[in-house]
Amino acid sequence: MPTILDTSIEYLKGVGTVKADMLKKELGIHTLGDLLTAYPYRYVDKTRFHKISELTEDSGEVQLKGVLRKVEVLGEGSKRRLVARFRDGTGVIELVWFRGIYWLERHLKVGAEHVVFGRVNSFNSLLNIPHPEIEEVTGENQEAERTFAPVYSSTDKLNAKGLDAKGRRRIMEALFEKIAHAGPDGAGQALPENLPDYMLQKLKLPARYDALRWIHFPRNQEELDAATRRLKFEELFFLQMRLLQSKYRRKQAIKGYVFSKVGDFFHQFYKEKLPFELTDAQKRVVKEIRADMGAGIQMNRLLQGDVGSGKTVVGLLCMLIALDNGYQACLMAPTEILAQQHFIGISDYVAGMGIEVAFLSGTVKGKKRQKILEDLAAGRIHILIGTHALIEDWVVFQNLGLAITDEQHRFGVAQRASLWKKSKPLPPHVLVMTATPIPRTLAMTLYGDLDVSVIDELPPGRKPITTVHRTENHRLRVFGFMKEEIEKGRQIYVVYPLIEESEKLDLKNLMEGYEALSREFPPPEYQLSIVHGKMKPADKDFEMQRFVKGETQIMVATTVIEVGVNVPNASVMIIENTERFGLSQLHQLRGRVGRGAEQSFCILMTDFKLSAEARERIQTMVSTNNGFEIAEADLRLRGPGNMEGTQQSGLLDLHIADLGRDGKILQAARELALRILEKDPELANPLNERLKAYLANPGRKVHNWGRIS
Repeated sequence: MPTILDTSIEYLKGVGTVKADMLKKELGIHTLGDLLTAYPYRYVDKTRFHKISELTEDSGEVQLKGVLRKVEVLGEGSKRRLVARFRDGTGVIELVWFRGIYWLERHLKVGAEHVVFGRVNSFNSLLNIPHPEIEEVTGENQEAERTFAPVYSSTDKLNAKGLDAKGRRRIMEALFEKIAHAGPDGAGQALPENLPDYMLQKLKLPARYDALRWIHFPRNQEELDAATRRLKFEELFFLQMRLLQSKYRRKQAIKGYVFSKVGDFFHQFYKEKLPFELTDAQKRVVKEIRADMGAGIQMNRLLQGDVGSGKTVVGLLCMLIALDNGYQACLMAPTEILAQQHFIGISDYVAGMGIEVAFLSGTVKGKKRQKILEDLAAGRIHILIGTHALIEDWVVFQNLGLAITDEQHRFGVAQRASLWKKSKPLPPHVLVMTATPIPRTLAMTLYGDLDVSVIDELPPGRKPITTVHRTENHRLRVFGFMKEEIEKGRQIYVVYPLIEESEKLDLKNLMEGYEALSREFPPPEYQLSIVHGKMKPADKDFEMQRFVKGETQIMVATTVIEVGVNVPNASVMIIENTERFGLSQLHQLRGRVGRGAEQSFCILMTDFKLSAEARERIQTMVSTNNGFEIAEADLRLRGPGNMEGTQQSGLLDLHIADLGRDGKILQAARELALRILEKDPELANPLNERLKAYLANPGRKVHNWGRIS
């Protein structure tokens, strides 16, 4: 049922059609509800008055109370300005306006007491306040309580239409006046409480109406803090409730094959073939997946693990459980080179066990392809590994029980859904793997309706990669270090950024870098490979294979170096123009080395001049190899809207909560949501009536991604 908050913005006093259109275009504010949740991004303290004698050029925004002593127009043409002398008993300061001079000259009253608010500026060693807010003190506003004044996001177009800071405050006051007089019960009817009384009491949260009033017009810091805490909690709590309800309903609705036994294939591999002891983290994850696959509901699990944490072995153990129960398994990777790597590795692991492993991609053609398809449909192939060729209609399994997707963010939803449909009558169990560590807060939000397993431990004996930062004046020393490593028989990556908007410039930088390296490392003593996005796929693959086989010592590349490419002999990663990369991308690139037993190195090359954020990114890389710590830092620096793959989520349209800073609130909100739904999954308890009503609102709901991971 529509409420007052669904009313179009144009019907609010002081807005009208023209301003409404501008608010819609510039800020996406269409309704009174949109306006209510367009929260201030900062506040200015109007609870105290400063003394002019105490001001310095670093005072920032100040509020003064005093008398206008002189108002005059100075200068000609573009230098014309209105200057007023303002005195408060402790000193004098100039107020300056360059716009609106005609109106101000006629309305400013010399000799009258005024309140002035603005930012202190210095010009020719004299302090002034350009374009201050100014208001004459009257009997009416003399009694008004001074507050923290809200400042809202705006644009030049909005400011020109009278929707600057002062204009926005006026329409917000009109909104609360309208809400206060809505219906016989006043504000309570327009903004009904959506949290149960037991939650408000336990968490010591203010009422919803109070919180919304205080977030826009707090009288003091205490009100602002209480409102912020309430609204952040509410936003994250309802997000988690919707995700967890979606997960609960999916598990109720979608049945899955029951893999009841762990049989000969699993035990033989574990006892005779596994070349190393599993880490505790790997063992924990295998147990979680075994429990899922034996529960009679379709498994949908995300497996995240840092580079080199052993996700592939975990995936293979799960495939062997499927085989032990008479089902086939498949693994889909985003590129041919990565799929080939999985095929070779898994084939070697299970050699001599009577397990048929096949490889399928767009390059497998003719009789070879036909034979694979026939054997797959007949059940003679146990494990199929390949690229997105696996999702083509002509690929038919006899009984697919487990589908694994590696680097799942590289595939579209429709592609993953196609693989999901390859099994009848029930869908296969689904495991999606990623080597891109996802911050815990983001995983709880983006994948809140999935089950998440984390391998947060690296295999023993793996040496951490030594990461250093070097600037251009260290270039010759870096060349010398490269030669030392090559003499030891090692290989080196040199990576240049590739940003689409400046592709020509990037290619020029890459080619200049390649030529400089060719002069420093001339043939026949040294051999170089080069790979970039403008090359034909066959040429790219040829150069990659030369490096993989050890025929070239240096690989000069843009970021087309594939995730998961495994060259254990490569021990040095040099990243040029490091300041142009994001943290997660830097961590992925660094993960291309450190795959062998030797000590590996990552050298971050930059210019001398760096922004504060670039310095923090580089310092983070130098100080830790932990992908999850890096992901948390990336979230804090860039925000969730810019994290890879989250722009399209539709979930991160948060009005006040910040996943980079509000992890504790999110954790508390999720734990409480879990407890409530465990006891009352349908919210039938009268105590949860408000929750049920609010969640039934046909507003923004969570997509049921869990069906296809």
